[in-house]
Amino acid sequence: MRLDKPRIEPVDMDRLSEEQQSTLAPFADPSNMVGGGKVLNIFRTLVHAPKALSGFLAWGNYVLSRRNSLPPREREIVILRVGWLCKSGYEFAQHSRIGRDCGLSSDEIERIKAGPQAEGWTALEAAMLRACDELVADHHVSDSTWEALAELGDKGRMNLVFTVGQYTQVSMILNSFGIQIEDGDTIDPDLRV
Repeated sequence: MRLDKPRIEPVDMDRLSEEQQSTLAPFADPSNMVGGGKVLNIFRTLVHAPKALSGFLAWGNYVLSRRNSLPPREREIVILRVGWLCKSGYEFAQHSRIGRDCGLSSDEIERIKAGPQAEGWTALEAAMLRACDELVADHHVSDSTWEALAELGDKGRMNLVFTVGQYTQVSMILNSFGIQIEDGDTIDPDLRV
C-alpha cells in the first residue's frame, strides 16, 4: 500500500445524497460480481463524484464482463500483473481473490509477480504478461509481443490493451486517493511500502 490512510475518506453510507444513493444502488444487490452486496471502499470513495463514477462503471463493467473476449482467468492474469506493476496493494488483494474464483492457483498468482520470464507459463500467457509490462512501462506493445498474441485475434488483443488501460487507471486512483483495503483482505507482503 502506498498510503496507510485515505486522502479522500469513503462516504458514510448513512449520509448519502439522493444521487449518491442512486449511483451505489446496484452494489446493494448480493448477486453483484464486485462486492456481492457490499459497497467496496473504492466505490464509496469515487461516489464523491457520482457522474464520474457512473462513467467509470460503464467502462469497467465492459472490461469485467463476458463482452470482453479475454476469458476470465486470462483477464485476471492481466489485471493482477498491472496491479503488481503499479504497486497497488488494494488491486492485487481484490483480484487475487477474484483470480482464484476464476481458476488461478495461489502458485500462479505468486508467479504473476515474477512476470513473463517465470517458468510454467504457456507461450500465450507469457506474451500477455509481457504485453502488460510493455504497456505499463512504455504505453506500447512491441511488434514481437503483438505477434505472440495472435491467438487472441484482433478483438482479444484490443481487449487486452483495454484491460491494461482500465486497471492502470484503477491502480492510479487507488494509490493516489489512499483507498484502503477491505476488511478481511490482506496486503501482499511484497506490496507493503
